[in-house]
Amino acid sequence: MNTSIALTEIDMLIRLGLGFLAGGIIGFERSSRRQVAGLRTHILIATGATLLMLLSIYVPQQINPERAGDPGRIAAQVVSGMGFLGAGAIIRLGNSIRGLTTAASLWFVAALGLAIGAGMFMVSGAAVALGLITLLFLQRIERRIFPTLRFKLLEIFYKSNDSSTKGALDIIKSSGIEIQSEDVDHGSRERGTKLRLLVRVPGNIDIAEIAKNIKASGQVKRVEIKEKF
Repeated sequence: MNTSIALTEIDMLIRLGLGFLAGGIIGFERSSRRQVAGLRTHILIATGATLLMLLSIYVPQQINPERAGDPGRIAAQVVSGMGFLGAGAIIRLGNSIRGLTTAASLWFVAALGLAIGAGMFMVSGAAVALGLITLLFLQRIERRIFPTLRFKLLEIFYKSNDSSTKGALDIIKSSGIEIQSEDVDHGSRERGTKLRLLVRVPGNIDIAEIAKNIKASGQVKRVEIKEKF
């Protein structure tokens, strides 16, 4: 005989509110870092997952109170469906991929919503705390151990269209900067050669100083640094 306590409307409203709050906490952190999926996206996912878990518990109780049904069915579909949303947060940059942390946070808040909908309040609170620790504090430790890589677009303009780009490339490579892609436009004699480079710059390297060295290497008219991504 099933001895579980039936969900009331008050129970469901409380759980929806907690799902909203949990998604907001994680989403706020993502929005503060200008991620593609921010506050509203995380709130909607967490609240929606909570609602679906409540639905999967509530419907069997209404149809047959003696049988709890299988609440895991809808939960499994939520987990599978998150793959499509997560893929939308992932951006490919040359040989690198960005957005994996945001995609993981979307999957995480969906799991939070399911847990809150199932009434696992203490575990959900602990999961929110662990999620914030991972996103906020572990990032600082990670940056100290592994230098942050920034993506920059370097545009180097030469005085003539027959200028050699070897000097600039040698300076960049010897500085520890990794070249992702390279495009050379020799243009007309009046315009001169234009070298465009997508580079990965470690956090401990001053790209402005490298640009000064390139400009002083000869035949370089100017160097522009752009935030490509």
